Amino acid sequence: MANIAVFGANGNIGSRIVREALDRGHQVVAVVRDTGRFVASREAVTVTTGDVLSPESVAAVAGNADVVVSAVGAKDGPGHLATIKPAAESLVTGLRALGAGAPSLVFVGGAGSLRRPDGSRVWDTEGLPDAILQIMHAHGQALDYLRGVEDVRWTNISPAATIEPGDRSGTYRVGKDDLVVDENGESRISMEDYAVAVLDEIEHPRHVRERFTVGY
Repeated sequence: MANIAVFGANGNIGSRIVREALDRGHQVVAVVRDTGRFVASREAVTVTTGDVLSPESVAAVAGNADVVVSAVGAKDGPGHLATIKPAAESLVTGLRALGAGAPSLVFVGGAGSLRRPDGSRVWDTEGLPDAILQIMHAHGQALDYLRGVEDVRWTNISPAATIEPGDRSGTYRVGKDDLVVDENGESRISMEDYAVAVLDEIEHPRHVRERFTVGY
């Protein structure tokens, strides 16, 4: 059983990671900005406030954790700039402050930088809205930053091109930097099975200081 701190625990993906972790018997600290918006349905959940953009807050939350999960999505600000890369930098800085015994970091990534079968990247798709492109490139920048980090155990998990609420099948396929597509050329995964992949990696780390992706 692991102690898992989840930033963004009340989001679409974060809430499913929390649920999957609880179903497997782990202890979870749900880290949210407003505790009043998070309903702790099980005793194994501890709800606390935290700011993923504050290294001091990260260190305070992560001090007793085995694993820190960042499921914080893009936040619109001036110019609709995403906060994804700053979150990665803050998480790493906060974990570094804990020294050699710091927990590992699992970072919910994006699909934009994944390669399609024709060699192009997902973010090269014509017609993507600017706001979506900004988020995709922010995830790419966060990944580039993490790839330069050698003193913190991190893993970046990119979803398929399409990730939506759905069913938990418990099955998925794994890729590295190439988009996982099915026999029809589609790339998709449910948020529930993405959460399965996150917990599988937490329980059996196979991609330390690497990015990998999952899809059907």
